[in-house]
Amino acid sequence: MIKQVLTIAGSDSGGGAGIQADIKAMSANGVFALSVITAITAQNTEEVTDVFELPASIIAAQLDAVFDDFDIAAVKTGMLSSAEIIKVVVKMLKPQNVTNLVVDPVMVSKTGHLLLKSDAIDALKNELLPLALVVTPNVHEAQQLSGIEISTLADARRAAKVIHQFGCKHVLIKGGHLLAERATDLLYDGRFFNVFKGEYIDTPHTHGTGCTFASAIAAQLARGKSVPDAVQTAKAYLTEAIRHALAIGHGRGPTNPFYFLEG
Repeated sequence: MIKQVLTIAGSDSGGGAGIQADIKAMSANGVFALSVITAITAQNTEEVTDVFELPASIIAAQLDAVFDDFDIAAVKTGMLSSAEIIKVVVKMLKPQNVTNLVVDPVMVSKTGHLLLKSDAIDALKNELLPLALVVTPNVHEAQQLSGIEISTLADARRAAKVIHQFGCKHVLIKGGHLLAERATDLLYDGRFFNVFKGEYIDTPHTHGTGCTFASAIAAQLARGKSVPDAVQTAKAYLTEAIRHALAIGHGRGPTNPFYFLEG
């Protein structure tokens, strides 16, 4: 029986990030992807031009539909955009006792468009993060969540400890943008740190990397891997997806989730 994994996130009309990237990455990592759309973005490789949040009632209805029918082994959240959306997602997830919840705290697009309202950050910290098995902030998001400026691994360690106090079981600070240690990710479980060093690939075509990484982690957790092993496997997958990134569009092209099908 193929494992079923749910993504709760916004739609990217450009296909490189959001729900579209999640579904591709989950499929590439050997699971069946289910989706609940929280918002629709008008987006391409250059910019986000508009955002429409779906009503809380239709988000709840989507969640009801998938949990009523499928045996969901893991859940990944992405763009939740508002406190109201975070609250309805939390309300619907709590009774399901989801053990494999990966929270990608999407705040700003790569092109600088705000994807999480400032008044929603408290709801993210206080209501959603306590349910998470893993939270996967990039450096910018980790700074926002922790209040600590990050430029080194030592800074990331301090920030991870602060974020862990919100109640999540693991904090994975993605170091793609760390100035001192590029392509190095830091995993903290409340006691120990794991450092995942990787190859830094110098390319502008990195649209959707955060979505892809978190979705691959969720897929690997659903398939029975431990958190460190899921992170290691997902990181290796992401590295190759970036190496084979697609120079399409006129801005930051997307990673290539099905790179292994080339040739």
